Amino acid sequence: MRYRDDADVTRYADMLAAMGTEPRLRIMRVLLSAHPGGLVVGEIHNTLGIPGPTLSHHLEKLKNEELVRVHREGTFLRYSADTETIRELLEFLCTECCTRSQAVALKDILANACKG
Repeated sequence: MRYRDDADVTRYADMLAAMGTEPRLRIMRVLLSAHPGGLVVGEIHNTLGIPGPTLSHHLEKLKNEELVRVHREGTFLRYSADTETIRELLEFLCTECCTRSQAVALKDILANACKG
């Protein structure tokens, strides 16, 4: 995939910024571990201990950047990682770091990631 314009770079920078805080990165990890079903807000709260209003703020930011999806289940909101968006972001990073510039060897990243 080629990224032809600055709008793509801006979009991916915004996504990275959204995940660039410790609580939001923890939220993403929890949601990815619960993929594909996701978690309701109370489950995220119980897992991470983030206070309700703060958790809502972080989830909204991740939703605005299309990193998470949300759907209502009665009175509950269920959040899940948007793996399509995450795939696009990873593809962008791999293209920039491992393909076009070859600054990082993708095979080394994959070898280390697959050890665990």
